[in-house]
Amino acid sequence: MSSLQIKFLGGTREVGRNAIAVKTEKTQVLLDYGVMLNHEPGFPMHIPPKDVDAIILTHSHLDHSGAIPIFYIHEKKPLYTNKLTSELNELLISDFIHLSSYYLPFEYLELKTMMRNSKHVDFGVEEKIGDIKFQLFNAGHIPGSAQILIETEGKKLLYTGDFNTEDTRLLKGAKMEYNDLDAVIIESTYADEEHTERSELEKQFIADAADIIEMGGTVLVPAFGVGRSQEIACILAAHNFEYPVAIDGMVRGANSIMMRHGQFLRDPKLLNDALHSAHWIEGWRDRRKAAKKPGVIISTAGMLKGGPSVFYISKIGKKARNAVFLVSYQIPATPGRQLLDKGICVIDGKMRKIKARVGHFDFSSHCGANELKESVKKLGGKPKVYVVHGAEGNCELFAKWIKNELGLEATAPKTGDVVKV
Repeated sequence: MSSLQIKFLGGTREVGRNAIAVKTEKTQVLLDYGVMLNHEPGFPMHIPPKDVDAIILTHSHLDHSGAIPIFYIHEKKPLYTNKLTSELNELLISDFIHLSSYYLPFEYLELKTMMRNSKHVDFGVEEKIGDIKFQLFNAGHIPGSAQILIETEGKKLLYTGDFNTEDTRLLKGAKMEYNDLDAVIIESTYADEEHTERSELEKQFIADAADIIEMGGTVLVPAFGVGRSQEIACILAAHNFEYPVAIDGMVRGANSIMMRHGQFLRDPKLLNDALHSAHWIEGWRDRRKAAKKPGVIISTAGMLKGGPSVFYISKIGKKARNAVFLVSYQIPATPGRQLLDKGICVIDGKMRKIKARVGHFDFSSHCGANELKESVKKLGGKPKVYVVHGAEGNCELFAKWIKNELGLEATAPKTGDVVKV
């Protein structure tokens, strides 16, 4: 029986530039092709576009999607994903091109070609590319996010992408119901960390935000434009938060896309209500006013790397009565991580101590350590497990746990590694 080959092109032992090539004798597909967003974008290993038959995308975040337009410079590959991911992907990559202060190997033209070659696949519908069959299933990570189940050569491979098995306000959690798997590629972002129980975390967040506002302060919530911003707006609405909520940044485009695809959301009405009750920031005058007014401001970017949140922190960060509540994973070396670890941030070109209160609320859209372990225990068959998408030793840590506790063959591959299933 011929074998299935997997090559890890990026996203190994790091968070960013996820890319995996899966190859049979006749067909090669790419699962994700993202960028690493540090000072300048890092790309996955090169793979000649002419050798790729198709690309399958798990979700729209740039660390999974940001380098895909490279395949549309001279070629026209089919890009398989669902309709919601496709539209969010266009928004995020277009923004990425627009904001890039450095050279990118593609432009809007390639993005347009990519969109023309997008093929929409709904959850649970089987598609064929050459001798590879695949299906997408809900990953519970952000709206539209998917896990990829591949069947070929009598083998079954699951790529989890980024996933979350817990229900959130915005999404239903992923169900890990897969039988007879031969191989699994799984993320490990929080392999060393438990998340606080969701309802406790929500109560704490609401209470702390109300306290700050009662004292005349403003709460800045830097949040990713796709997923986290909408989740925070839904949490505030679900708790009937009575204070002003303003929304700023790229979130707006994402909101209207999500509202068009309500079938991917857990409670479209809740999101609709949350968005209608919030104040939408229109331009700079509005921004300056919002920064002085008691209330909550939800703004991109989630790690304070650009977006209006950089302006807000320069105003809100200077006063002790205000607060900055970080609500997502902060990649090492990002401004958000510096703020969290050292209480400092660049304001007006100088590194300054932030006087505002800094809080971290782990509203993660990834599994915590416990959910990751439970997910692997549930998988059917005796699959080989490849652990990816983890920083600071998490891939190795989780692979070791799987091997020791479950007796499965598990490794944390390095970039460039090729394995046969």
